[in-house]
Amino acid sequence: MRCGKMAAPPPAAGAPGAWGGVRRRCQRLLYWVPVLFISSILCWSYYAYVTQLCLLTMTNIGEKVVCLVAYHIFFMLFVWSYWKTIFTLPMNPSKEFHLSYSDKESLEREPRGESQQEVLRRAAKDLPIYTRTMSGAIRYCDRCHLVKPDRCHHCSVCDKCILKMDHHCPWVNNCVGFSNYKFFLLFLAYSLLYCLFIAATDLQYFIKFWTNDLPDTQAKFHIMFLFFAAAMFSVSLSSLFGYHCWLVSKNKSTLEVFRAPIFRHRTDKNGFSLGFSKNLRQVFGDEKKYWLLPVFSSLGDGCSFPTCLVNQDPEQASTPGGLNSTSKNENHLFPAKPLRDSQSHLLTDTPAWSETTAKAEKGKVGMSNPALTMENET
Repeated sequence: MRCGKMAAPPPAAGAPGAWGGVRRRCQRLLYWVPVLFISSILCWSYYAYVTQLCLLTMTNIGEKVVCLVAYHIFFMLFVWSYWKTIFTLPMNPSKEFHLSYSDKESLEREPRGESQQEVLRRAAKDLPIYTRTMSGAIRYCDRCHLVKPDRCHHCSVCDKCILKMDHHCPWVNNCVGFSNYKFFLLFLAYSLLYCLFIAATDLQYFIKFWTNDLPDTQAKFHIMFLFFAAAMFSVSLSSLFGYHCWLVSKNKSTLEVFRAPIFRHRTDKNGFSLGFSKNLRQVFGDEKKYWLLPVFSSLGDGCSFPTCLVNQDPEQASTPGGLNSTSKNENHLFPAKPLRDSQSHLLTDTPAWSETTAKAEKGKVGMSNPALTMENET
């Protein structure tokens, strides 16, 4: 007779665990309802525009060909970017940010407070981290058991930490973050162009509907509703797209607008802004031929980001005293940690810190990485 561990019996039909699993599956299905809604509207708009408007209503062959070709270009780019936004998995922090088994044990043994922060400081001493909590502590996720990289946040819907998280979007059933933010921007841009194109080319036939100049067929009702839907979505998309264009120009995320990043010395809402051109390149990359295509071309690895507190950027506005606007009243101690190779070229045209200054600041702080010096919690 063999001895061994008996497999745990499956939960009974009425057990709380079984109901919890059913509820989670139902929630996952419900999360796809907004995506199905957008997809159904897209399918109907394709039928209404191509079949009812272009093929059955338009009489001019030249107009018909031009509209069909242009429409399919916008349609393809819209669907491509929407697909990439939905099915691109959000990037999570790399394994170097996860606590080791010994560090997790130490964290669980230590009482809350400075002793736990000492464990986190030790775990984060070689990580490129410059942001803090409101109390000045190392940012730590107790659900994922990792030190949070800069601009990383935990999504309650996905239940995981997302690199450079912007928001969780129900219309794509996905977190918008470092891995798919460019796709999300292109999705907004191409959906707006798609709606504007439909509204513009459908306008004259929409006017004919009200003047009774259209044949009395079902096409005229598709033409009417097509114009209303395109105009309505154009208004909402234009405001949302304009807002995210502003975010890109300032190198901010939606979460950082509501809560500005906190660095070692103070809160700085423009701490990651490097100037308009460099901010744009962080999202779209250096290869301009890929900017308008839904292919990944963003710079960096999502775990570390250059900041205007690291190297002063000549594109940033200067104060009358000649200091950078982000360091008017104090001398920041950043950085002691070099930037990643994939990001350091963003700042190659900016003056680097001198070795003498870095050594002097290192002597003051007494740590190998002054950016990780913790302020006393109040």
